Amino acid sequence: MSDMSGKTVLNVPKRTLSRIGRKPVVLPEGVTVELDYCMITVSGPKGKLEERLHPEVRVELEEDKILVQRLSERKFHRSLHGLTRTLILNAVTGVSEGYKKTLEIMGVGYRAQQSGDNVTLNVGYSHTVEIAPLEGVTIEVEGNNRVHVSGINKQKVGETAARIRKVRPPNAYKEKGIKYSTEIIRLKPGKAAAKA
Repeated sequence: MSDMSGKTVLNVPKRTLSRIGRKPVVLPEGVTVELDYCMITVSGPKGKLEERLHPEVRVELEEDKILVQRLSERKFHRSLHGLTRTLILNAVTGVSEGYKKTLEIMGVGYRAQQSGDNVTLNVGYSHTVEIAPLEGVTIEVEGNNRVHVSGINKQKVGETAARIRKVRPPNAYKEKGIKYSTEIIRLKPGKAAAKA
């Protein structure tokens, strides 16, 4: 690209920095926080969570909010800044509201059944598959084709839900499998349908 004088001008995108870390984490009513060097403990109506902090990130508690500050503008410190703020926010949200993921089972004859704290899946194999939740996570079966995974730890809720989905991932050709309720599966025509 050239300007009016004929000189070549390169369009280099400006470097954008994430400002997530600069936003304070506001504490909802009923949530308390304790800071102890590299450990933060968040307590609320749903329970209590502990999160280990990196020693090169400074976390301060001011009245009803938490501030995260980085020690320098180095890339390492910038990445720690946003990560630490997100982990603290996840803990605050978890103890105040909790997390929940819902999975739907698609396919004729495919079903889920509650087995105590576990869920038993019948999804086209010659045997059933039983999944146990991680510590602090609850699994509930609604009807025979919906599974609710809930808890206060976002990572454990997501991991448990992913383990259930992994048993039979959704098939885009046959409309069978286990998918998240928010997941959109775009069905694809088979080879025979495509030739026709």
